[in-house]
Amino acid sequence: MTETAFQNLGAQCRSLENINLQHSEFNVDGLVSFIEAYGNQIKKIYFTHSTKSDKLLSALSKGCCPELMLLEINTKLDGGYCQLPICIQALQIGCPKLQTFRLMNVTPVPKKIRNTPSSTSGFPMLEELCIATSSHSFMTDSDLNNVLHGSPHLRVLDLRGGSRITATGLYALPCERLECLYWGLYFNSNTMVASKKGIHMLAHKWSSTLRELDLANQPFSEEDMEIAMGHLAHGAGVDLFRSLNLSGTKITSSALRLLISQSPALKYLNLSSCRYLPRGLKRVYHGREDIQLLLDKLD
Repeated sequence: MTETAFQNLGAQCRSLENINLQHSEFNVDGLVSFIEAYGNQIKKIYFTHSTKSDKLLSALSKGCCPELMLLEINTKLDGGYCQLPICIQALQIGCPKLQTFRLMNVTPVPKKIRNTPSSTSGFPMLEELCIATSSHSFMTDSDLNNVLHGSPHLRVLDLRGGSRITATGLYALPCERLECLYWGLYFNSNTMVASKKGIHMLAHKWSSTLRELDLANQPFSEEDMEIAMGHLAHGAGVDLFRSLNLSGTKITSSALRLLISQSPALKYLNLSSCRYLPRGLKRVYHGREDIQLLLDKLD
């Protein structure tokens, strides 16, 4: 969309609430001019990363869209490594009502803006954070805390590719009612992984609320995994636990049996490449009947 097109759009759509420019060519300057004029009404923005994405973020950080509830920035999965400089503190001030923040295959790089406070109240209404990549992410515990330190209502946390995030860092977050944790690693396994222990702490912390868990290729030990599965199996939320990805982990038959025997709602289970399981069991299971057949074999 050209700048003129955005101007015409503003004149025609005074009540426009959603902007969706995913995988389309658009003029960033025109979009910035549009939200500077009509941003008060915008609730959701979706767009694909470009070399000028920082201009849009700068406008949002200045408070052009104070009612914004959803912000998604993505890129093509084959688009290569994409970095996006973001001053999280400025964005928290400019978008205090943000509930969903997604960066899909885009790696945030901390950016400082002059006169921006180093400490803010965070995103107090945030319910979903996605900073996921199919490659390696350089996000650290400190970076994650900067985003979530003021987000007690978070329900969905997608950190796929976050090899520098640790279980200790996740445990320290103020999010007590997490329902979905996606922390699988989907890049070259030779990459250094910061967290090799502590998954049992997270399973204990969220045993009453967790519904979906992705730990693909995480290097936690057999003992750590067994304790974690035990916490989930005996947690108050086990009846609603529905999805588990343990592909490439050190899960054992005994730990697996313990959890799935207590999880009546479990409908998806990925056990591909699990080295500690017997041959013939290392695959993806769909539906309760398929999982029940697995449980019979484990018994």
